Amino acid sequence: MAQKIGCITKERKKAILSRLNRIKGQVNGMQRMLEDDRYCLEILQQLSSTHEALRGVSKVLMKNYLEVCVTKAIQSKRKERQDKIYSELMDVVYKFAK
Repeated sequence: MAQKIGCITKERKKAILSRLNRIKGQVNGMQRMLEDDRYCLEILQQLSSTHEALRGVSKVLMKNYLEVCVTKAIQSKRKERQDKIYSELMDVVYKFAK
């Protein structure tokens, strides 16, 4: 199991939570659109918008991860921590390079 380390800045956490609440609203809106038998293209456009909003959350989290979490680990004097973060970073790069 991965170790839980809180490293998201307060400002970014607030921004991410705000974005996720808007995304939740978009998802609820799509559900209503389906229930109301709205035109497929309208739902697809909303889905695309929601997907982009999620991508925006990923960008904020990635920026925070690199600027805070990775930077702290690399600057630490502990070789084990540095090696672990390099390995973790490579996993993240491969996952998001798809």
